[in-house]
Amino acid sequence: MAILVALVTRNVYAALGLALLASETLIASFHPGMGALGAIDRAVGVFESTGNTRVLLFCLLIGALIAWMRDSGGVEALVSGLMKRGLASTPRRAALAPAVAGTVIFVETNVSLLSSGVLGQRLFDAHGLSRERLAYIIDSTSAPVSTLILLNGWGAYALGLVEPFGFESPIGVVAGTIPWNFYALLTLVGVYFTVFTGRVFGPMKTAGQGRGVLAEDEEPIAPTRAIYMWLPLAVMILGALGFMAWTGGGNILAGSGSQSILWAICLAMLVAAVLLALGKAFPKGGLQERGFAGIAEMLPVVTILFLSIALGDSLRVLGTGAFLSGVAAQFVSPIIVPAVLFVVAGVTAFMTGTSWGTYGIMIPIAMPLAAALGLPPSLVLAAVLGGGVFGDHCSPISDTTIIASLAAGCDHIDHVRTQMPYALVTGAIAVILYLIAGAVTGG
Repeated sequence: MAILVALVTRNVYAALGLALLASETLIASFHPGMGALGAIDRAVGVFESTGNTRVLLFCLLIGALIAWMRDSGGVEALVSGLMKRGLASTPRRAALAPAVAGTVIFVETNVSLLSSGVLGQRLFDAHGLSRERLAYIIDSTSAPVSTLILLNGWGAYALGLVEPFGFESPIGVVAGTIPWNFYALLTLVGVYFTVFTGRVFGPMKTAGQGRGVLAEDEEPIAPTRAIYMWLPLAVMILGALGFMAWTGGGNILAGSGSQSILWAICLAMLVAAVLLALGKAFPKGGLQERGFAGIAEMLPVVTILFLSIALGDSLRVLGTGAFLSGVAAQFVSPIIVPAVLFVVAGVTAFMTGTSWGTYGIMIPIAMPLAAALGLPPSLVLAAVLGGGVFGDHCSPISDTTIIASLAAGCDHIDHVRTQMPYALVTGAIAVILYLIAGAVTGG
């Protein structure tokens, strides 16, 4: 029901909500009234887990930090600083700058897209490079990097969905996806190959230089000090690593991921608040106002996460994962499971326009499936993560694809049309690699 409603309505909130109601109705022996009450209680029960609560809080608070870095002019200052270092001297350097920016700024996809897009527009125009190529570069670095360097909301989200399945080291399962995330790795290779060689194929060859699709009433933020961005970001990253080592007794992978990222974001916010207050970056009351505005921007994402966790808990009580795992163990070859999960996640993300909603539907089923078939959980999780990004890259209704078009200043349909051949070729190679991985690990 979740997948069907998501495909028909393209509304992941309705899909997850109705799926939760259906699951609780089945648990209540087909009584819809008791199912509705059970769905409410199941949603409230999400906060009984300290891990769930920490992840939800992290996703809200990072919205405030992002707003502070962006609205203070810190992002723009960092971009301007990169421009002053001779990055526009050749077409290769002009293309390399937004690729590196999109790779380095992995804390959040929208920040990555907007900052690297602002940087790239000026550089690409100076050398006559098409804005469609810029949109491809920034779109194909932001999400793939976010699923590889998991010290961000993507990692917290994945951890929140994996933790309830009782793995000895949930953070180890999430971190272990990096070498198995074939689509993300191959996409980054493709981006840098394009940057260094200048070679393109498909519709990208004839792509023109799009202009003027950015909102006219959107005032650019004046650059201030780059430290407003890089120092809180560094504190959050290093803090998360340090706290994971501390809570793990010296072993990062044995540490508490949800606890560490919450402590790290609080520390980063403290540093950012002190910097911005001392620098008088905002008028009186502005720091608080922009912080709450940033939190509000994250509410849709947090709602998806909240409903996904509640649905996952309900499905475990219902026994959906165990049932599907038992059926699959008898009739499905483990060899094809990673490839199938990648394709199904890709199709779901393509039709719904959201990789996060896809994860909420697929991960609660994929994890028990991995256990039943004896497949490495990190391999199965990587297939779902990569499939979600693949579907996003092909989808014209994906929010990240739309923001990439706006950030690059090109027509949205032109961006989808020129990027899709790259995503399809990379996705096909990923499917082959997942078949090989399934044969090696599950054969």
